[in-house]
Amino acid sequence: MYTFSDEYYMRLALAEARQAYEEGEIPIGAVVVADGKVLGRGHNQTELLSDVTAHAEMLAVSAAAHAVGGKYLSGCTLYVTVEPCPMCAGAIGWSQVSRIVYGASDPKRGYLTILRPGTSPFHPRASVTAGVLEDECRALMQDFFSAKRR
Repeated sequence: MYTFSDEYYMRLALAEARQAYEEGEIPIGAVVVADGKVLGRGHNQTELLSDVTAHAEMLAVSAAAHAVGGKYLSGCTLYVTVEPCPMCAGAIGWSQVSRIVYGASDPKRGYLTILRPGTSPFHPRASVTAGVLEDECRALMQDFFSAKRR
């Protein structure tokens, strides 16, 4: 089966992030993919739902779990436009996502800010790829917050 590139799926996550931006939400988007098929997608909806847990990753992971009919997402890849926060990283770890791909780092609130050396919140066999379409992901966040400060 033909599979698309990381950039292709990150562009799908960016489309979700742009939707969040248009809705006045922090523009983060996520998609969960397995065998070339998108199983779940989401964008931040914390304002809409009045729910601090309604992050893009949480919504995409929940949708994917529903699609597969179980809580474990081994064999899946999560694409997210910004480095997951500690809450999302924990949920990603519990769901056993096999691969995490993110665009821009988050030096203020990303999961890497709380890790002790040699630890990971993800499944022990999970891999992480950072920096996919990083400039586009970062620019969307910067544009959003720049517009908020005006």
